[in-house]
Amino acid sequence: MSLDTYWALSRTHTYSLLFAIPLLLAYEALAWLMNARAPGGRQLRNLADVVLRSWLERLGLHGTGALIGVVLVVALVIVAREWRARPVPLHGWVFGGMLLESAVLAGLFGLVVGRLTAAVLAPLGAAGGGAAAVSAAGQAQLTTGQQLVLSLGAGIYEELLFRVVVVGAVGWAIAQAGLATDGAAALAAAAISALVFSLAHYVGPYGDAFAAGSFVFRFLGGLVFSAIYVVRGFGIVTWTHALYDVLFLLLWRR
Repeated sequence: MSLDTYWALSRTHTYSLLFAIPLLLAYEALAWLMNARAPGGRQLRNLADVVLRSWLERLGLHGTGALIGVVLVVALVIVAREWRARPVPLHGWVFGGMLLESAVLAGLFGLVVGRLTAAVLAPLGAAGGGAAAVSAAGQAQLTTGQQLVLSLGAGIYEELLFRVVVVGAVGWAIAQAGLATDGAAALAAAAISALVFSLAHYVGPYGDAFAAGSFVFRFLGGLVFSAIYVVRGFGIVTWTHALYDVLFLLLWRR
């Protein structure tokens, strides 16, 4: 049960993906229950979820089952390849440690990114900074339960879209084009992903009103999420994101 053992095991694809799957299933189950009761058949889902679904629909794959199926099959292939090279021992205490680590990171996220936001805005004479600077006026019309469900979806699908897909694809494209070294390409990809991630929060009927403070906070937050993803893996960044959104909803937004 050494820290080195925990650090190594929790960083594997096996632990990372197995840790993220319950969050995926919880969001999908709760979203189904929420939408089943919605008047007029109105479907309420996280924006990143909708984007990923639209991509699959262009390939002829429709519905929740298709999206979950694709995610699980890809996860299974990744884990199988890892086990083919070297089996990964499974221990419950590692998953417990990952949940605790995610909770700690979620608690620190708002404080750290808030300080960074204030430092960026101060020379510009702009107000803002801290989690309180992030308004969610678009979601104010939603119930707390609906916002909690969307928070879980943000953790799994926003990280899948913005960190895994966008960072991976943009970094690969920049490197393949010979525009930068692998390291510089990764940094550029993280910055582009953070920019898109921040702007996405102002899109759609439940999007927020644009403000410099919230934009910078989310841009820097996207960079921090990218760093967590690279250093600690997909599983921990998904739970960190989801738990932060839940904490923000319950503690700061109220």
